[in-house]
Parts: sequence; structure tokens; C-alpha cells
Amino acid sequence: MRVLFVTQQIDYEPQGIMHLSSALKAAGHQVALAVAAHEDPVAMAREFRPGIVGYSVITGSQRYYLQLNRRIKQEVDVFSAFGGPHPTFFPEMIEEEGVDGICIGEGEGAIVDLADALEDGGVSGLQTPPARNELRYSAIPNWHFKLNGEILRNPVRPYVDDLDSLPLPDRDLVYDKDRTYQHSKIKHFIAGRGCPYNCTYCFNHALSEIYRGKGRRFRMRSVDNVIEEVGQVKANYPLEFVVFVDDVFVLSEDWLIEFAEKYPQEIGPPFFCNTRANLVTAEQVRLLKAAGCTSVSMGIEAADDRIRNELLKRKMSKEQILQAAQLLREGGIHFTTTNMIGLPTSTLEDDFQTLALNIECRPAYAHAFIFQPYPRTELGEFTRQHGWMVGTFDDIGEVAWDTSVLNFSPEHKRQLTNLQRFFALAVEWPWLLPLVRRLIRLPGNPLFWLVNKLWKGYAIKKRVHPVKLSLREYFDIAWHFMRIKS
Repeated sequence: MRVLFVTQQIDYEPQGIMHLSSALKAAGHQVALAVAAHEDPVAMAREFRPGIVGYSVITGSQRYYLQLNRRIKQEVDVFSAFGGPHPTFFPEMIEEEGVDGICIGEGEGAIVDLADALEDGGVSGLQTPPARNELRYSAIPNWHFKLNGEILRNPVRPYVDDLDSLPLPDRDLVYDKDRTYQHSKIKHFIAGRGCPYNCTYCFNHALSEIYRGKGRRFRMRSVDNVIEEVGQVKANYPLEFVVFVDDVFVLSEDWLIEFAEKYPQEIGPPFFCNTRANLVTAEQVRLLKAAGCTSVSMGIEAADDRIRNELLKRKMSKEQILQAAQLLREGGIHFTTTNMIGLPTSTLEDDFQTLALNIECRPAYAHAFIFQPYPRTELGEFTRQHGWMVGTFDDIGEVAWDTSVLNFSPEHKRQLTNLQRFFALAVEWPWLLPLVRRLIRLPGNPLFWLVNKLWKGYAIKKRVHPVKLSLREYFDIAWHFMRIKS
């Protein structure tokens, strides 16, 4: 079976698609990738003639992929499969025109089962499938299907408990497509899946409900398996800095002890990872430093105790946040923070309190995001049910920093957008605060966006991902991101 994955653009290696591709290839199927920012997916579908075309969809991008899928299906008889966060939490997506199936949750086993069933049936789509094949695909776990005008909804299979049993992600699929990522000295990895925390703005608690009774929600690959993947990438591609994109990298101290012993001896590139302020200890900082960690990120989100611990359910104190910042600084590890402004029930002064707490922490860079009420999250539903949201979830954009969709006044929304632009600058240079309070009242200005981007690029490059680039590499990457963002 030929499977074509289609993505709008690649900001960094798409872990989900790479894992699905390696699972399909291990099962004997052919896989290709179309990146719409660089090529015409419709033309590639005509040339490749896939039996399945797959899309990984986040909320905010669903309309783009639905329209693109309809264009492809006009040209090629193909089964259209949608997976990722949006169809997982909005399974009613199966009712949309042109959608043949949606995958709920983890997809490696599900996509292989679908490809096997369709190949056995000798069809490329499900519009007119042979009767003898209907039972093969109609009951595949994790899938909702549209079959002969009827929608079939199957339960999910258990979580993949042993992540080492999965083949390593198919990086060639991405690197052969995009020279920028192939030659980048910074590459992204994931060491585990899931998160045990129930922050109200995050999807993890909603996913745990879907998988209730189906296994452990948090799982880690073995240290040896992670090192094997990093080693393979280092042996075949440029690699000077590793970014671990796990929600929380440091939940298991025993795992970290083993990692701190083996990773620097067997691999060695410095790395970045995510942690939580309430988990940071002097011993954890020592182990991370010994392993080669140069930078981490941790969420502050909000300074107000009610907002942070009641509304967001972060379950950490301001003292823990400040202590974590101090331990990281003393341990010689740069850290960034993540913060949300424009939360329901919050005020602009609450957002300035969050800025002030960041000033106390003195991070290498302070990320500020305008809150977006993502579907099926506890806070997303709270926002909708209590009338804080304007419009529908379809109004949410793909990025979480452009504007608010909450029921704030136009003036408040403008000030939030401007504050997001100046947040990190004010954290770095607190003497700018009086000026920032005046500037946020002004109409939006592209210069505000540019200043924010320039400071962010400098801080991340010099402090968080400190990799030396040649002039050619710098312009390759700059041109790449200018092109895909335009």
C-alpha cells in the first residue's frame, strides 16, 4: 500500500508522522511526504498514486486540511485519514465532507492495520469496497470510519506500553524532503509519551479519559533506546545540539541517573529539555548538568496563586518557582519560562504580575502566549460554558500569540497583543516597564512584532540553543523560515 502524508509546512521534525512512517515501512508499505510550502500536494498525489493520504491536524489547521483533502480527492481515488489532536478531541470531524476515517489517539498500530486491510481488499478507498473486506477494516481499533453513509466508531486499543518495541522514527522521510532540516545542527527527539499532570489548558487529562483503563498514561523509552536514536542521527547527519520535546523530561530520577552516566560517554551533544518548577532539586540540576544539559524550559504560566493553582491547576507555589530559578542559575543551566496572558477571569494587572514574577526569576528568555481555549480541555470548556469565548473553536488560529478569542473589549485585546510583543523585553530590561505600559495602549504596529522576533532569535540562539552556524547555514535557515511563514 502506498501512503502519502501531507503537511502544510515543517517547523521542526514532525515526530508523529515520522513514527507512523517507520511503522508502515516496517510492515512493508511505501511512504512519501508532501510539504505544501514547497510543492503542490495535489500534483504529488497524482504522481505517487497513494491508497491512503494522511494528515496530522492540530486545532486551527483543520479547515486548511479539509479543503486540501477535497482537492486531492477530486484528482485521485484515495482513502483520506485524519489524525492528531484535533480529530482525537473533535471526533465529529468524521462527518465532514471528504473525510473517510479519523484516528483517535496513538496511531502506529492503527495506520498499519488500516493499510494492511485496504491492501488485502485491493482498493485505494472505501467508497465502494468489496463486501468480503468490510469486516477487516470496519472494526479496527482507534478508527472512526464513514462507510456506505454510516459512521462506525471503534474504541481505542491500549497504549503502547513498551515504547522500545516501536521502530525508530523515519527521519529520512523529512530530511530527504527538506535540505534545511537535513543540514541543521539542531535536531529534535522525544524520550517518552504522556504526562501525569492535569493542567486545565492541556490535552493530557482529556486524552487520559479516552484511554481510561487502557494502560499507563506516562511512559519512557529506555535510556539505551534513546541513545541509539541520537547515535544513529549523529552518525548520518550533522548534529551538535539535541532538543528533547517531551512535555516533562525529568519525571524519573532513576532514569535520569542512568542517562547522566551513559549519554555523555556514548553520545555527548549538549541538550535542551522541559521540566517543572516543583520538580527541580539541587540533585536534578546536578544530574542534568552532568548529562550535558545546557538549557531547560519550565512553565510559570501565571503569578497569581488563584489563577495558577485553581484555574490552571498547576499545583505549585510561587516559592517553588523562585527556588527552581535560583537552583538552575546556580547550577549553570540557562532556563526559559512559558507564560499565559489573557486568561479567563484574569485582568491586565494579573498579566503584569506574571511579568514581575519573571523579572524575579531572571530567565534566559521569557515566552508569553495569549491564551487559546483549545477544544475538549477543561479550561477550553470552562471558557466556552461561562461565556468568555467569542465565536467557535474554528476561530482559533494555529499559533498562540496573535490575538485573543475571548470576550474582552477591543482595547483589552489590543493591549494583550502588544504586551505579548514586549513581555520578554521587559523581563530582560525591567527599566522598560513604564514605557511598556504606555506602548501597549498604542495601535498594533509591525515594528512591535519585529522587535519581539529579533530579541527572541538572539536570546534563543545565544543562550538556549548555542550552536555556531556558518554564514551559509544562517541564511539557509533564515530564508527557509521566511518562506514557510509568508
